[in-house]
Amino acid sequence: MPRTPLSVIVLIVIVLVCAVAVPGAPLQDDGAKIKADIDGLMTVWHKAAATSDAKTYFGLMAPGAVFLGTDATERWTKDAFEKYAASAFKRPSAWAYWATERNVSLSADRATAWVDETLASQSYWTCRGTAVLEKVDGAWKIRLYSLTYTIPNSAVREIMPVVKRELAKDEKK
Repeated sequence: MPRTPLSVIVLIVIVLVCAVAVPGAPLQDDGAKIKADIDGLMTVWHKAAATSDAKTYFGLMAPGAVFLGTDATERWTKDAFEKYAASAFKRPSAWAYWATERNVSLSADRATAWVDETLASQSYWTCRGTAVLEKVDGAWKIRLYSLTYTIPNSAVREIMPVVKRELAKDEKK
């Protein structure tokens, strides 16, 4: 019976040891599962607002989270935002946005993530959402969310007088 050369056997053993026995070696993983989990969390969060599920919506936000709304005056902590939005969550739908595109990125230690998403809405034109999430007690939570209206650059000069007029009203308050 032909014998397998010793060098081939040694090579096979080295490959197997490197593949399975290196303690603490990360698997080749680009974070696809984590990104999918975060994508799902963001989808659930938007759906909770669309179905007036305040418990889920605010439960997915970290303690002390911040929500930045579309108006320059809208910066709320989680608690203040929950009070502000309480009446909206008594309606069949508090508000409805859904992602048409979403990008999820992870920090090197995979303890922080950031999201940029393009949002559709029946009430408005295309919007953009930006989120920062972190692990809180082992679960992903939204630490910061910013909702913005997108304005085509070609329309800025046309709407600028209206925006400036409204901002001047806010300054007089």
